[in-house]
Amino acid sequence: MIIVNKNGTLIHNKKLYKCALGIRGVSKDKKEGDKKTPSGIFSLGNVFYRKDRILNLKTKLKKIVIEKNMAWCDRPSSKFYNKLIFSNSHQIEKLYRKDNLYNIVVVINYNTHPVKKNKGSAIFIHLARKNYDKTMGCIGLKKKDLLEILASISQKTKIKIIN
Repeated sequence: MIIVNKNGTLIHNKKLYKCALGIRGVSKDKKEGDKKTPSGIFSLGNVFYRKDRILNLKTKLKKIVIEKNMAWCDRPSSKFYNKLIFSNSHQIEKLYRKDNLYNIVVVINYNTHPVKKNKGSAIFIHLARKNYDKTMGCIGLKKKDLLEILASISQKTKIKIIN
C-alpha cells in the first residue's frame, strides 16, 4: 500500500517521501478542472515513460513507451474522456512534453471503471518540479523516489490518498 497524506507526504515500505499534490488540496468530491487531488483508495494502471530520458525502468507494472502523439483525453464531452488517445490536438493532456514532468507517468485508476463525465481525469503519479510546486491534481515525486517505489510495487499495490 502507498499512503499519501494531504500534507504532502507519501509513505511506502515504512519510508517517507515528500510529494506535490493538487493546487487546491485533496478532496472526496473531485470535479474536472478543480485542481484537487482525489481522496480514496485506488489501484494503479500502466506506467508510461520516455525511453529517450528514462533508461532501465524497473517495475512489475505494465510499461508503455510514450510516443509523440500520445495524450490523455480530459474533455468531458468526448467519448474518450479519461482515456489514452493518439492525437495532436491542443485540447488534451499531451504525454510527450518538453519539460520532464511526464518522463514517467503512473496512471492512478481514478474515475476509470466506469468513467463518469466531469468527475476528473488524467490523475497520475508523475515527476515533481524541483521545488515541489503544486500540481493540477496529480501526485508529483522526485525521479529517484518514483524509481525506487516503482521497483517495489506490483499490480496488486493500491494507493490510499487521505483527505
